[in-house]
Amino acid sequence: MRVIGIIPARLASTRLPRKMLRLINGEPLLGIVQDAVRRSPLLDEVIIATDSEEIMNLCRMHGWKARMTSARHRNGTERVHEIAQSIAADVYVCIQGDEPLTRPEHIQALLELMNDEVVQVGTLKVVAGQSDLDSPHTVKVVTDCAGRALYFSRATIPFDRDHTQAAVYYKHLGFYAYRQAALARFVSWPESELERIERLEQLRFLENGVPIYVAETRFDTIGVDTEEDVGKVEAILRRRLST
Repeated sequence: MRVIGIIPARLASTRLPRKMLRLINGEPLLGIVQDAVRRSPLLDEVIIATDSEEIMNLCRMHGWKARMTSARHRNGTERVHEIAQSIAADVYVCIQGDEPLTRPEHIQALLELMNDEVVQVGTLKVVAGQSDLDSPHTVKVVTDCAGRALYFSRATIPFDRDHTQAAVYYKHLGFYAYRQAALARFVSWPESELERIERLEQLRFLENGVPIYVAETRFDTIGVDTEEDVGKVEAILRRRLST
């Protein structure tokens, strides 16, 4: 199986401006993510997909493989599709450029899903912490008995109506694996209603009848969206270096 890792990296961001270039312990966030992704021995190639000439210049300076993509893309899936149009692979793994705690185990779990040719789209979940449950910045996922996503939401799902405290809540991690046919179908559809309401692009697949298979991992991550996230990630990376 030929597998390409793609890191969508746009410079414009609302909650943390220019976060791809933000220094984390003295290194650009994008560089930390790129190094983390390249630690996986399962990827044949790693490509940064950006719409920023400033990010392209950073990539050239460090020798990171990168390609310019359209500034019209509304999400990372569309950016991955553009790369897939010109680079052939069996599976495209999307790792967001703000995931510095990416581990080889994340990519391995995704690709184990994709060993089944029936699976067109795969992603990851981890048991949610208490602080995740009420946060609209943390996406939750509920799956069926076969490991397929029933729904993704920024709300706390499932709802424990009788306060049984028996529910296990899962946080969705923004790692995806796609086959090219699934990417082509995604960009052929208009933005779906639930996707628009929740601002979650993966719901477009579910609303159009394409199942998303979800593997569980024990390795949580912190996507860098706020100054608080920066501090948390810096502390984790410093601890890793000291052990």
